[in-house]
Amino acid sequence: MQLLDLFDVTFESQRHDVAIELDGPGGSIQLLTFGQIEGRADRTAQVLAARGLAPGDRLCVCLPNGLAFIDIFIACMKLGAVLVPINVLYREREIAHIVGDAAPKAAVATADGTPLFPKGTTVWDVEELTAAAAGAPAGRVRTTIDGRTPATLIYTSGTTGRSKGAVLSHDNVLVNTANLIACWRITSADRYLAVLPLFHVHGLANGLVTWLASGFRMRLVERFDASRAADLFSAFKPTLFFGVPTVYVRLLELPIEVSQAIGRHARLFVSGSAPLQAATFEAFRARFGHAILERYGMSETLMNTANPYAGERRPGTVGLPLPGVETRIVDGNGTDVGAGEPGELLLRGPNVFQGYWQQPEATAAAFVDGWFRTGDLAERSPDGYYTLCGRRTDLIISGGFNIYPREIEDLLLEHCGVREAAVVGAVDPRRGEVPVAYVVADQPIDQAAIDAVCRRSLASFKVPRGFIQVPALPRNAMGKVQKHLLPPWE
Repeated sequence: MQLLDLFDVTFESQRHDVAIELDGPGGSIQLLTFGQIEGRADRTAQVLAARGLAPGDRLCVCLPNGLAFIDIFIACMKLGAVLVPINVLYREREIAHIVGDAAPKAAVATADGTPLFPKGTTVWDVEELTAAAAGAPAGRVRTTIDGRTPATLIYTSGTTGRSKGAVLSHDNVLVNTANLIACWRITSADRYLAVLPLFHVHGLANGLVTWLASGFRMRLVERFDASRAADLFSAFKPTLFFGVPTVYVRLLELPIEVSQAIGRHARLFVSGSAPLQAATFEAFRARFGHAILERYGMSETLMNTANPYAGERRPGTVGLPLPGVETRIVDGNGTDVGAGEPGELLLRGPNVFQGYWQQPEATAAAFVDGWFRTGDLAERSPDGYYTLCGRRTDLIISGGFNIYPREIEDLLLEHCGVREAAVVGAVDPRRGEVPVAYVVADQPIDQAAIDAVCRRSLASFKVPRGFIQVPALPRNAMGKVQKHLLPPWE
């Protein structure tokens, strides 16, 4: 079975129902039905096929939230092509790595984004592509593929510090969608306010795919803007809202008098992509009268565990395993540990990815006896709730985005006379964590110059919030840097 089979049910049974609301010109609201959504995707698929996009080809997409992203996503599913979403905040260095690894047939970007791609990359301007699709003839497009066929290639930080492409099949995404619809009681009567970026697996697999599969109405905005939140909630009256912890912190910062509309019509607030602090959970429940449902997922597995829809949503935990997801917690020797004992969380199930794109060694290292090694440390309560205790690696999660320190460290070592560098995550009340850099240099560092280098080469969320010069990095007897001994950043 392929994703399009799920979408077809909605396209056929709800063809005349309003599917989406978007910002239109002059403050107006643009409405499209599911029939119109499919028609746009069919015409886009015809244009992409005419340009040589075939089943199995990768297509990089670096676009903000909008109809064009949706058109291309559905078109890829219709053609059996593999969508490779790229964060719109990425710069040349980051995009070059993804393009070089995925070897796409082409990429789609805005006029501003096109120059960021390496020379020799075929880049189709999104405005030109949309115009060409508008003039294409009507007619349904369909390519029959196997459920094990890759649907999307999600690039995520790995243990080597280089971004790796996680291959998610149609079956992987289907299982995730079925679990969310069933466990969170999602129906076509729901109304979903979509503020998460579609290029991120959270907004894509949990939001966009679930919308197409269940047929609820979606209000899509380009990005989360706290100043618009109260008006959006009041006007659209969503029943569903998915966010990262940073979003909930920002909502709590709103004045009480302008935040009364939030939560009035909602039945479910979900948080993920980074740990939700218990204090945020309690403050949100006190202010808005809703217990946020925290869940745990990964780019390689989609959703693994979640607090129950009907039952105790326990703050500080990521709940219980979802249907079909098997879990183990093991010590350093691979031996299962008991309740209340921390260890590495292992997963197995139909949601787990096929492996890393063209990296058999990395794929082999990620599995042990058929179990996927998450790299996350967790413990299980006697009644089955899971709590994340940290990470086996030093991955930083800032506002729901993954940051691997080595990427930043390598960049710092290339510039500004830095001899040694260590990047760690510092606690931040809004983003959860932010990167901070400790550097060793022969001369006093020019913080403004280093900051400028990082901003030219890295996405904004990866730029260290502080640069601290130290005489030496603390190391153990084996020469490994002991980041926990670095002085605190204030």
